[in-house]
Amino acid sequence: MKKLLIGVLFAFSTFLVGMPVAQADYPDKPVTFVVPWPPGDLEDVLTRMIAEDFQAEYGVAAAVVNKPGGGGGPFPGAMEVAAADADGSMVGSFVIGVPVVGPELGIEGLTKETFEPLGIFLTYPFVIATSGDAPYSSMAQLAGYAKNNKVTLGHFGDPLTPTQVTKAAAKVMGFEWGSDAAFDMLDCNTLASGDADVINTTIQLILPCLDEVKVLVSVTNDRISKVPNTPAIGELISDLDIFLWNGLFVESGTSQDVKDKIIAVAKKSMLSDRAQQVAADTGALIYWMDAEASESQINKDRETMATIGGLL
Repeated sequence: MKKLLIGVLFAFSTFLVGMPVAQADYPDKPVTFVVPWPPGDLEDVLTRMIAEDFQAEYGVAAAVVNKPGGGGGPFPGAMEVAAADADGSMVGSFVIGVPVVGPELGIEGLTKETFEPLGIFLTYPFVIATSGDAPYSSMAQLAGYAKNNKVTLGHFGDPLTPTQVTKAAAKVMGFEWGSDAAFDMLDCNTLASGDADVINTTIQLILPCLDEVKVLVSVTNDRISKVPNTPAIGELISDLDIFLWNGLFVESGTSQDVKDKIIAVAKKSMLSDRAQQVAADTGALIYWMDAEASESQINKDRETMATIGGLL
């Protein structure tokens, strides 16, 4: 009897070994959303909304970790996501530069295939603006004026996509900026003091004086609600139809089930009343572009950046 029992148990254990191991449903451990920028800006605020809603939906800890630049190269946060397991435990909240510009910089481990987009959800409300008493009220009038007069441009730095677009637009429209400089802050005071004649900034930084300035164009994919009569850059120059966006990314090879669960929460978060209130307050465009459309946008942006590179 004892031998029979041992034989049955051995056969049963052999059967169990041959069975596939059941996988825990995602998410089964804490999830980290990585923002490669300091806290407080739009991408950080909105990613925190997604993390909060993710935690509430699935009952696991979800936190935002800010990974600004420093010793880790141009995209330290992005590279941390790239090095993580492709299991959805680490999600990147990245600007356009990571998937579009990053692969062209020769960074080890960062290629066009490193990440998969889950969705793009934010367009930063960048505009080209000037003082209310400037002798031009449109980009066409600015182009005509700048051909015979020196016009100073203020921006947040040459590598930034809106700056690249602004400089490329001048080339297309046949004029040169008299000079340009990077500023830490570009707001009403910048124009009032005369430190720059034209500034490439976000609409929220000039909201206090919006009635006293002229917004010539928005560097966005659609018109900004705060200045609905101002055209987006693509309406004026179709070849420069590019904008500074932010989206969610995971490492390539992440399962579709995992991606779908993150997407479901993120989409609901961005279309929620509280996210849309941020849009109304700041002029930002907040929406949900699905994974397929986001991949197409990235490919299009790579082509547009190549065009801009040829102009500059």
